[in-house]
Amino acid sequence: MDGIDYHRIEKKEVNSTNPVILFITGLPCTGKTVLGKKIAAHFSLPYLYKDGIKERLFDSLGWSDRDWSKKVGMAAYSLLFYFAEALMEARKSFILESNFSVERDGPRLQALQEKYKFRAIEIQCVAEGGVIVERYRQRWEAGIRHPGHVDPETYEELRPALLMGRLSPLGLQGEYIEVETTDFVKVDVQTIIQLLERKFDKKANHSAS
Repeated sequence: MDGIDYHRIEKKEVNSTNPVILFITGLPCTGKTVLGKKIAAHFSLPYLYKDGIKERLFDSLGWSDRDWSKKVGMAAYSLLFYFAEALMEARKSFILESNFSVERDGPRLQALQEKYKFRAIEIQCVAEGGVIVERYRQRWEAGIRHPGHVDPETYEELRPALLMGRLSPLGLQGEYIEVETTDFVKVDVQTIIQLLERKFDKKANHSAS
C-alpha cells in the first residue's frame, strides 16, 4: 500500500473479543488529529487527545508563557491517562492520540495493556523533517492554534525533534502502521479505514457492553 507501512507485533495471544484501543501517534504537524477524527467518525468511537484537554484547561485557567504551558501540558497528560484508564476499566474501545514518547509513555502503556488485555493498534503519522518544521512555522505564524501553546517560543526548542520526522514505536503488542503524511493530498484515508476494518470490528465499541 503506497504510503502505508503495516507490521504485526505480538509476542503472545490477545483475545480477539477484547476491546481495541487505537493509538494515533507522531510529531506535531503530521496530521494526527485530522486523521484520527476521521477514523473516530467512521467507527463511532470516543476520541481522546491531549491537545483537546490542554486547550480546555487553558480556557479555564488562562495562559501565559512556556513554563505555564508545560505545567498545563503535564496536567493534560494526567487527565488523558485518567480518562483512558476509565474506558479501559469499562472494556470500551476508543482512540487515544498524542505525540507519545516511548521513553516517557511506553512502559506505562505497556503496563496498562498487561492489566486490561486490550488489543492495540498504533498508527504513527510520519513525514519529512523539513516539511514538518515548515508546517510548524506556518501554523504559529497564521495563528490557527490556541495561543496557550506559545508556539513561537517552542519553535527552536522543538526544531531538532521535528527534523527527525518520526517517533519510536510504543512497543505495544498488536498492529503498528506508519502513514506517510509529507503530502496530505496523497494520504489515502479510505485505504487506512479498510485496513482497520479487517482488524477492528465496526461494532467493537459495543462488543463488551
